Amino acid sequence: MSASSSEANPEQGLSIEAAGLRTNYHDLGSGHPVLLIHGSGPGVSAWANWRLTMPELARHARVIAPDMAGFGYSERPDGFVYGMDAWVTQAVGLLDALGIQRADVVGNSFGGALALALAIRHPRRVRRLVLMGSVGVPFAMTAGLDAVWGYTPSFEAMRALLDIFAFDRRLVSDELARLRHEASVRPGFQESFAAMFPAPRQRWIDAMASREPDIRRIAHETLVIHGREDQVIPLANSITLAGWIPRAQLHVFGQCGHWTQIEHAARFARLVGDFLAEAGADEPLPLQD
Repeated sequence: MSASSSEANPEQGLSIEAAGLRTNYHDLGSGHPVLLIHGSGPGVSAWANWRLTMPELARHARVIAPDMAGFGYSERPDGFVYGMDAWVTQAVGLLDALGIQRADVVGNSFGGALALALAIRHPRRVRRLVLMGSVGVPFAMTAGLDAVWGYTPSFEAMRALLDIFAFDRRLVSDELARLRHEASVRPGFQESFAAMFPAPRQRWIDAMASREPDIRRIAHETLVIHGREDQVIPLANSITLAGWIPRAQLHVFGQCGHWTQIEHAARFARLVGDFLAEAGADEPLPLQD
């Protein structure tokens, strides 16, 4: 494991082998571990997704934010088969490599589907669950998500995507669009991204969905969060999840798109931090793994 990070590029953190995959990750703070799983936008990385959240949660917890396979600065092996099985294996492998038996898990969008699958397949590895703007239940492809997954690199395309992501257009500048476009065309980034979600794209939504009976059996305390004006993932997803998960609570941010953790950064971090702080070390373990 490398203990050095790049000052020139804050997206590059530490490096460790997780289930045979060289994984780039960030590790901040101390206390009970919280695993943050990013979304699936073009050029995304854990740092880009969670840069405002990590330092706030790290005040009271150990925050771990990896780049999942195919994203950011984690390894992109030739012939790698992207899918929920591989991503869950990587996430569990990361916990194993870091010696973490049980973590709180926070998932954003695509990361929400992964967090959900992790809690279902390895319930004893998860203490509490946070799902934000989450995939993971059946829904019809939105125009916004089709644009995200169908992104063809250009400054104009990235600028248009940022307009879809954010409710508050003041967050969307040409400089931000330039930076995110440049991130999306780094060597290997667009190639792996395009390989993940080729058209027809409804099948990838379906492949990420967990079975309703499995979701209904989730025993973990769960916080479900959504932006009311989200154009990428429908609010109905979170309403469904809050209805299916027995110990769930739902928080909806008004005047907010798909970037809850950025558009309402302070409120989001406080909401999640307070929810996780309520969990004691003796939070009951699920009956099976």
